[in-house]
This record gives sequence, structure tokens and C-alpha cells, in this order.
Amino acid sequence: MTYEKLLFTTADGVATLTLNRPDKLNSFDRQMSMEVIHALDTCAADATVRAMLITGAGRAFSAGQDLAEAIAPGTKIEDILTTQYNPIVRRIRDLKKPVIAAVNGVAAGAGANIAFACDLVIAAESASFIQSFINIGLIPDSGGTFTLPRLVGMQRAFGQMILAPKVTAKEAEAQGMIWKCAGDTELMNEAAALAQKLAVMPTKAIALTKEALNRSMTNSLTQQLDVENELQTIAGRSHDYSEGVKAFLEKRKPVYRGD
Repeated sequence: MTYEKLLFTTADGVATLTLNRPDKLNSFDRQMSMEVIHALDTCAADATVRAMLITGAGRAFSAGQDLAEAIAPGTKIEDILTTQYNPIVRRIRDLKKPVIAAVNGVAAGAGANIAFACDLVIAAESASFIQSFINIGLIPDSGGTFTLPRLVGMQRAFGQMILAPKVTAKEAEAQGMIWKCAGDTELMNEAAALAQKLAVMPTKAIALTKEALNRSMTNSLTQQLDVENELQTIAGRSHDYSEGVKAFLEKRKPVYRGD
């Protein structure tokens, strides 16, 4: 597939997806959404990709939905969610590889919530997050009502969703919304270094950890202990576990294959 609204590259085990509508603050239209879905599917199918990095071109990560398209005759909000945002969020959470969001500028509405669906978020110091849905009479979507309360608690999540304050990257880090705030000029170097680090780690164990966290969202402690037993059994039979133990005993750096 030829991408028109994305930049997509792979190198050294890392796939980098750059939302590329800078003149529209990387707001999502249907075409860009479909391209993101295709890129996520490509990463899922490519065994050489062991980590993924998502960022935006220009001065924004993503301003959310392209409203001009949303109000076009015949367009239904529920269709946008069903065919675009929900599949993107599900693919990010189901991807058996770590996904990093490098938030280079404003992340608003669906743009913010897609970032929060990623496994780790690094944001530039000048970046900001805003739950802008209320300003046009909508509720948060793209998984925001699920992820944000779990990141910051019910009070802060409700306040952000109803009052729509602009949350700076530093505030987001302090509240636990994101993994790290980085200097503007250091953002992409730090994000790329983190992606490279993850790409040579035991990918299967990372994927199983991600699955365990996903399943913990609806489980009791007893159920989650059973999940840990199930997934640890799988991890314990992996090549990377054997390699990790062997390298530890031999006092050398392990060479993980990701299986």
C-alpha cells in the first residue's frame, strides 16, 4: 500500500509511523485512519519489527478528528468510531510488540486518547493534552473513558473531560498520564533510543506482559493470578527465557530473538 498521509519506515527492528497531515495538525480523516490501520497490521505481521514508534509531523501529534469530514453529508459519528478509531485502538492494544507514542505537540481529542492507548508515552516539553470533546458537545471516545481514569483516577479524568483544560507535558508526567516529559530538541532522540532498546529485549515476554495488563482490567485478583500462571508458563518455555538464564549464568549480555 502506498501511504499518502503517513510516513512509514522500518529499520533495526523498529517501525516508525509518522502522522503526516501537518497543515491540518495531523487531524484524522478516513484515509489517514485506514492507512494507520494498514500500518499497524503490517507491523503485526512482520516478525522483523519488534517495536513501534508513533509520532506526528510538524507542530502537532494530532488534533483529533477532522471536523470538516465529520460533518459532511451522510457521515455518521458512529461509523467513524466503528471503522476508524476503535480498530486503531484495538490494534495498538492487541499488537504483540511495544508501542511508543512520541508526542511532539498538541494531542487533542482522539489524538490524545490514541496516544494513551500506546504502551509508553514520551512528550516534548512544549506538548499538551486536551480532552476537547465537550467543547463540541460530545463525549470522549477512542478508549479515553477507559484509559484516562486508570492513568489519573476518576476525579482528574472527569475534570479533564468536562472542563477540558490544556494539560502540559510536565503536568501529564506529574499526574502519571505519560511515562516521561523530554526537552523539545531531545524528544525524538530519546524516543528512538527507547524504541531501539525495546527492539532487542525479549519481545515475547513484553507481549505477554502487555496481554496480562490488558486482561487485568476486568479480572479479580484470583483470576489475575491464574492469568499470570498461564502466561508465565508460556514465557518459561520461550527461547528468550533460556537465553536470558544462560547469559546470566555465563555473565554475558543476552542476545534475544524475540521468541
